[in-house]
Amino acid sequence: MQTKKLTIAIDGFSSCGKSTLAKDLASQLNYIFIDSGAMYRAVTLYCLRNNWISGDQIQITEIINALSTISIEFKIDDQGNKSISLNGENCENEIRQGHVASSVSRIAEIKEVREKLVHEQQKMGEKGGIVMDGRDIGTVVFPHADLKLFVTASIEVRVQRRFLELTQKDIQMTLDEVKDNLVERDFIDSNRKESPLIQAKEAILLDNSKMTREEQLQWVLDLVAGKEGQ
Repeated sequence: MQTKKLTIAIDGFSSCGKSTLAKDLASQLNYIFIDSGAMYRAVTLYCLRNNWISGDQIQITEIINALSTISIEFKIDDQGNKSISLNGENCENEIRQGHVASSVSRIAEIKEVREKLVHEQQKMGEKGGIVMDGRDIGTVVFPHADLKLFVTASIEVRVQRRFLELTQKDIQMTLDEVKDNLVERDFIDSNRKESPLIQAKEAILLDNSKMTREEQLQWVLDLVAGKEGQ
């Protein structure tokens, strides 16, 4: 009997490890991993390059008018390395920089931006066998997902994880700067008018503050095994 291929939605706060979990899960299950957050970062990068973000000022009209010219793709090279491209250019490293991270939540608030990317994400997941993480995957993108998770961790743990990630990429930010950025993003993500970050009613809560990477993966694999058998 062929095992049912699931659609798995993972939502949660910034730097709680949801992308790491999603990647590990997709690799273990031989599913497709879709990083929805990277898509919003790519749009943000495009806006920054066009000087449509200046301090607290965002030129929303210009951004909306340009959405049809923005093309985002996920690619895999000959060595199996995955990356995201913006209008044909590999932007995987640049979208992880601090100047993008500090602006992405405000771009993600724009209704038309969300509508464009949600439409593209839904097309990617039409056939199942995918793992997608973000902030509105279980509530908006895939409201009928087979398995929904809501991942969280303490702010102290998230700050340390984010700081280590930035340090490994040689991106210079202090611990206080990282914390301020995460607190601001949490507030914006949870209070925005369009698709706020909330736990879907059917989502299973995963607090991984005291879990290893391997422990959280096995915890979710056990859940998947139960769903596949249904």
